[in-house]
Amino acid sequence: MNKILILLLVLATSCSAFFKKKSERVLARVYDDYLYVSDVKGVVTPGTPSKDSISITRGFIENWIRQRLILQQAEKNLTSSQLDFSKQLENYKNSLTIYEYENALVRQNLDTLITDEETQNYYDANQQNFLLKDNIVQIQYVKLPLKSTWSKQIKKLLSSDNQDDKNKLADLCEKQAADYFLDNQNWLLFSDLLKQIPIKSYNQEDFLKNHRELEYQDSLFLYLVRFNDFKIKESVSPLSFEKQRIHDIILNKRKIDLINRMQDDIYTSSQKKNVFEIY
Repeated sequence: MNKILILLLVLATSCSAFFKKKSERVLARVYDDYLYVSDVKGVVTPGTPSKDSISITRGFIENWIRQRLILQQAEKNLTSSQLDFSKQLENYKNSLTIYEYENALVRQNLDTLITDEETQNYYDANQQNFLLKDNIVQIQYVKLPLKSTWSKQIKKLLSSDNQDDKNKLADLCEKQAADYFLDNQNWLLFSDLLKQIPIKSYNQEDFLKNHRELEYQDSLFLYLVRFNDFKIKESVSPLSFEKQRIHDIILNKRKIDLINRMQDDIYTSSQKKNVFEIY
């Protein structure tokens, strides 16, 4: 199919001599099956360059043709019993209906409020499930242009625990740093830090145990790093690092309990009303 024709048909900006079903433009045919312009609506994301739009549309049309050809071949060679999917379709419909009802029930009734006490209690009771798979760190770092005249002052402020110094450091970094991270309360994967700072570490555990402050430079930048804390893999992960995961676990458990209660209530109520029997 001509590329220009495909594009014009998809964008619905040209006339076509071939119309079918209320004058809708046809893009392809396989036996008695037709592919219309409306069938490819949404295939191409708005804003996609014309060349890419043509390629995407061509690929969709060719895949549609291949699928219909194989489908025709399969229908010719399978028996009527093999082509009877009524039971599978009924089971699928039933599963979808139950799934939608359960989701509606969860949206309407699930308590999503999780207290700090509940989070702490779950963490304390299940610490064996929160062993670290990677090394994590609490750090502060500043990335400065190599010729920066502020490096000594920033290094001094970075080493200080005084709140005024922390405020001065934040202000200075905002103006002078190429990049910085000063939130030493959150935990980061050490491997993620290595993506930001070209630290050479052949043994991460030994490195973390032997460094509290680090100064490193490459051809363009100076990196100042302060390690406030670290946890080695296989040790118990800190609560703050696992908080979101614990929330997800608690919510999922509540969801399962809610659905199970609904199922039990329906069963018990129906049993009392004699709406079902077991023979």
